[in-house]
Amino acid sequence: MTFIYIKIAIYSNNWEDHLKHVDEVLKRTGDANLTIKPSKCKFAQNRTKYLGHVVGSGVRTPAEAKIKAVLNFPTPKTQIRAFLGLAGYYAHYVKNFSIIAAPLTNVLKGKFKRESIIWTKECNQALEELKRRLTQKPVLYAPDYKKEFIVQSDASDLGMGVVLSQRDVENEEHLVLYLSKKFSDAERKYSATERECAAIIYAIKKLKYYLDGQIFTIETDHNRLVWLKLNAGSNPRLMRWSLELQLFQYKMIHKDGKNHSNADALSRSETRTKSTN
Repeated sequence: MTFIYIKIAIYSNNWEDHLKHVDEVLKRTGDANLTIKPSKCKFAQNRTKYLGHVVGSGVRTPAEAKIKAVLNFPTPKTQIRAFLGLAGYYAHYVKNFSIIAAPLTNVLKGKFKRESIIWTKECNQALEELKRRLTQKPVLYAPDYKKEFIVQSDASDLGMGVVLSQRDVENEEHLVLYLSKKFSDAERKYSATERECAAIIYAIKKLKYYLDGQIFTIETDHNRLVWLKLNAGSNPRLMRWSLELQLFQYKMIHKDGKNHSNADALSRSETRTKSTN
């Protein structure tokens, strides 16, 4: 006999709707001849733990027990992959996760699972920085598809950083998630404009389930990209990327570096930190 366990989360905007939703889920569960174990259920919760997160009231945070597991992880000289897998589950909470973790991923390049690695000072700094950022109790807001999404991107010599956010009725910005990616050796040879555009393309591809069919704004501190929609010039790579962006409904605006701090920390803080080590 095979048992299949399903975890269900029911969320609603108000109590009346919630009663209807719970009733519908219970009805469909019964119709499918499935069994619910009462001792495993929790009802009428403002917040609840779900798949390693605490969700509710329109926000989500990492579950405390999982964060403790990351913090208590020993210096992973032989278990770097295990640590990156554990910490990487919360990459959306950490600005520039891939860039910070670069020293750890770099030492794994070309190594087999059981092959020894050289643990460096940079590896230790990356480990401690990831732990530090997860202790700051990061909070992400649930996306509201009735509001406009804002995509902020930035690139440096090391990689790219992306921030997806929205503004509330009081014009206060709320973070939905962070994305980041370390540049490959080939991408690091791109021009500054190409790297900045690559960050936008990466963001759009990763966030297409949020952005497809929506009107959204792209914010960049690279002024040349504002004209990409109208004139990509003769650069084949930019021309190809411009065509890819035509599938989406967006407006691109220039934002000065000093006002672009969410994504711009990638090229400012992270690069400067590496150069001083």
